[in-house]
Amino acid sequence: MKILYLEDDITLCDTIAEYLIEEGFDVKAVYDGEEALEQVYKESFDLFLFDVNVPKINGFKLLHELRGANILTPTIFTTSLQGINDLSMGYESGADDYIKKPFALKELLFRIKALLKREFKSQNFIIKIEDGVKFNTFTNELYIRERKTALNPKETLLLKLLLKHQNECVLLEDIYSELWTHDEPYSDMSLRTYIKNLRKLIGKEMIISIKKVGYKLVQ
Repeated sequence: MKILYLEDDITLCDTIAEYLIEEGFDVKAVYDGEEALEQVYKESFDLFLFDVNVPKINGFKLLHELRGANILTPTIFTTSLQGINDLSMGYESGADDYIKKPFALKELLFRIKALLKREFKSQNFIIKIEDGVKFNTFTNELYIRERKTALNPKETLLLKLLLKHQNECVLLEDIYSELWTHDEPYSDMSLRTYIKNLRKLIGKEMIISIKKVGYKLVQ
C-alpha cells in the first residue's frame, strides 16, 4: 500500500515515514502542499496522510482541490488544531479521518489499517503464489501451509514488486528504486540475500535470475 505523507516538520515526517515503512507501507514524504499536489498527478496512492498547516497550500485547501478533481483517495488529517470548527473544516474538505497531535504511532497505524480495510474490503488481497504459499497484499503477510512467515520490509517490497509483474522481468534499476530511497545507496549483495531468502520460502524455481538484467517471478 502506497501512502503520500505531507508534513512540514522534517524530523517528525522522517520519524513517521520510517515507522510506516517498517510496518510494510510504501511512503512518499513531501513537505509542502504544492509538492504534494504534483505527486498526486504523477503517481497513484492508496492513502493520503496530510498535515494541515503546511507551506504553499494547506491541507484543507489541498484536499478540497483534489476532491473537486474527483480524486477520492482515502485521507487522514494529522494536525495540532483542536477546535471543533477545524474538525468540521477537515471533514467538509473530504477527509475520512482526523487525528490530533501529539499521537502515538500505534494509534496512527490502527487508524490507517482500519481506513484501508473499510476502503478495500470488497477487494481480494490474497495472491496464491503456488500450492500452499499465499501472500496477503493488504497485511503484507506471507503464509506457507497456513502458517504466517516473517519477511523484513525490503523482502516484502521486493516480493510485492515481483508479484505485480508476474512472468515479466523486473529490471535491476526498478528494483533498486523500489527498495532503496534516493539518499540510501543500494546494495547488490543485500539484493542477492533478499532473493535467496525469498527462494527458500516460496521455492527456488519460482524466481528466475536474468544475469545483469533483473529477476522474474514465474507461475
